[in-house]
Amino acid sequence: MKTDPIADYLTRVRNAISAGHRVVEIPASNLKKEITKILFDQGYILSYKFEDDNGPQGIIKIALKYDKLTKDPVIKKIQRISKPGLRKYSGSSEMPRILNGLGIAIVSTSAGVMTGKQAQAQNVGGEVLCYVY
Repeated sequence: MKTDPIADYLTRVRNAISAGHRVVEIPASNLKKEITKILFDQGYILSYKFEDDNGPQGIIKIALKYDKLTKDPVIKKIQRISKPGLRKYSGSSEMPRILNGLGIAIVSTSAGVMTGKQAQAQNVGGEVLCYVY
């Protein structure tokens, strides 16, 4: 049994990138679907597909994005911040800036899952799930 499904999600993406895979399959949940949508909207992944017919929870298929010339992955680092043993919360005024604004922080707020910049714009704080750059 996995005690931290978000860490499992991030680790599967990280391992697929380091192995050079084009597609990674991850067990689905609503939170994972929202994180996947944010990664797509911010340009970190090529595409995604939610398949609900496989098992009770379904799966998420993510097509990873690589540079056309150098074949380097677009996601350089994807890091879990708030863990089940130590939750990290941030108010709207002290949202973290990742790599001087080049990366994103994914935050779970009362208004839904969003990036740190969107949370600042909407003046809401929440749990900082992960950093991506």
